[in-house]
Amino acid sequence: MVDVLCRFPAVGTGTESARSARSRPAFVVLAIALYAASAVWATWPAIRHADGHYLARPAAGYGEAAAGDHLQLGWSLWLVGHQLERGGSPLADPYSFQPESEAPPSLQGWLLGLPYWPLAHAFGDIWAYDAIVLLSFVAAGGLACWWLRALGLGHPAALVGGAVFALMPHRVGQSTGHLLGLAAFLLPSLLLALERRRLLLAGALACAVPLSAQLHLALGVIPLVLGYAWARLPRALWPHAGVVALATAVAGTVVERWAIAGSIGTGRSFAQVERYSAELSDFVARRVGSGVEELVFLGWLTPLLALAGLWAIRRRRGLAAFLLVATLVPCLLALGGNLPGYETLWRVIPGLDATRVPERLMPIACLALAALVAFAADAARTTLVLNQHKLAVRAATGVVLVLLALDLRVPVFGAVTADTSNAAYAAIRGEGRLLELPVFRPDVHFGSVYLGYARQSPRERPLGYSTTARTRAVGVSRELRGLSCGRGTVPSELGVRFVTVHRGLYEQSRFFAPSCPGRAEAALLAAGWRLLARDGPIAAYARR
Repeated sequence: MVDVLCRFPAVGTGTESARSARSRPAFVVLAIALYAASAVWATWPAIRHADGHYLARPAAGYGEAAAGDHLQLGWSLWLVGHQLERGGSPLADPYSFQPESEAPPSLQGWLLGLPYWPLAHAFGDIWAYDAIVLLSFVAAGGLACWWLRALGLGHPAALVGGAVFALMPHRVGQSTGHLLGLAAFLLPSLLLALERRRLLLAGALACAVPLSAQLHLALGVIPLVLGYAWARLPRALWPHAGVVALATAVAGTVVERWAIAGSIGTGRSFAQVERYSAELSDFVARRVGSGVEELVFLGWLTPLLALAGLWAIRRRRGLAAFLLVATLVPCLLALGGNLPGYETLWRVIPGLDATRVPERLMPIACLALAALVAFAADAARTTLVLNQHKLAVRAATGVVLVLLALDLRVPVFGAVTADTSNAAYAAIRGEGRLLELPVFRPDVHFGSVYLGYARQSPRERPLGYSTTARTRAVGVSRELRGLSCGRGTVPSELGVRFVTVHRGLYEQSRFFAPSCPGRAEAALLAAGWRLLARDGPIAAYARR
């Protein structure tokens, strides 16, 4: 592959341009192959066991689906096609937290839910989810490569830069269950649209960030657009870029009023920010640590090459300053509570006080670092080409790709037990709401397991899993929590006709005494509920 990429000069004679145009399809195929290989490398060895498993953060299921944010994301992706098929809104979840609230917004799914829809029909939900994860690597790398080509970089350097962005540990870690990693391709797409003066498209891409519920990243997109306009666009187009930034702010405000205000996502304490804040050592430590949120490792070779790239473009002062700031500021802010003055920023900047994960701006730094590495590679290629050492260019490009892939390698993916067809859920038929035990607060991730099985029996449920659930949902979970250990009765006003007991989830969470699942089932039988079916650790009950 490396031999092919050196046949595409960035600038040349008419004959060379014609040759480049004829070879462009080969370069596209090469790029897709490279970024597909990056997806395999980043998910290895989990991808070897992906059949019937989610590519996600490793977790144990104890006989049923393993809890994780991938189940929430999978539910959001599935919901888009399901709602469209039944004539409902793809931006609403009509099943969770009923009847205490109207259908809550579901914004995470629409962006990738449309391609997920036909994939799920063709291959099933689990294969469709894994395909979306793998394709996100191709999208991230390919669009970053396209943007770098638009900046005038040669094909080898653009390929290298795209690979770095696809493999950056933070983006990879966030792809184990968060939309932030999967949707990171929006950033190079946005900069490419600005570079090509497609300002209407740039506005749509910028607004897609907050409209996908990535409000924290949207706070970074606003200065990103303005900074790129200053560095790369003619002064006459600056007002147009300002409109793009303003539209992003308006979209973010609309989403905040619609989906966040009045939910448990407001009124966060700074202690939550401190919990998720990165430390300086996290930038150089090849480890996941306490969670993927703090995974901000930049590699060891990658920052050195980025410094070389910064030196290579020192005379392009606007672009150099933009990439430097786009790298440093998100990295500094990722320190959160460990950065002096961050608490003041957190309380003063509108919208920032609703966030709890300071690292949410890191995809911007990942893209800027990838661009700087690409400029370093291009400077080296140009030097070698001028000296007529084309074989050295080909070999060096391949070596650099391998070294960077090794440098950025942090294994974060596992083959996670999925929510396969369950006879207990299949036995639930007819109208009526469903209550699942044990009961968790709406923002506790163990509730994600219920979202996985909900696709098999979609129906209204008084609970759910969301960090932006209405505050009333917290009260309902508190009222129902005793049922997890057989205390109390199911309130008739909730309209619950079915109850499922997940013994595996009791073991996963370890929130309850070992005797609780047995006591919960005994209390249901004593109250007149009848057992419908049992499949492994899951049992389904119905009112008599």
